Amino acid sequence: PGAPRKPREGTKQEQVLAMLRRPEGATVTQIAEATGWAQHTVRGFFAGLKKRQGIEVQVLERVRQVGPNKEGARGSYTVYHLPA
Repeated sequence: PGAPRKPREGTKQEQVLAMLRRPEGATVTQIAEATGWAQHTVRGFFAGLKKRQGIEVQVLERVRQVGPNKEGARGSYTVYHLPA
């Protein structure tokens, strides 16, 4: 409860929040590569932001790639963003 806490300087949390605040946002893959986290850890971090700090990560863009014969979704990605 109360105002969201400011992350300590130099932490991965601070790094992720900075990436999400960029105008172009960030994908789960970009965040995972920058932090060394697994992709499911990044998605869990997003859920934790909302639950513990009341910060909701928004979808900026969703790109869906469909392979031949409409099989698979390789290359699909979602760009996430934090509102200013």
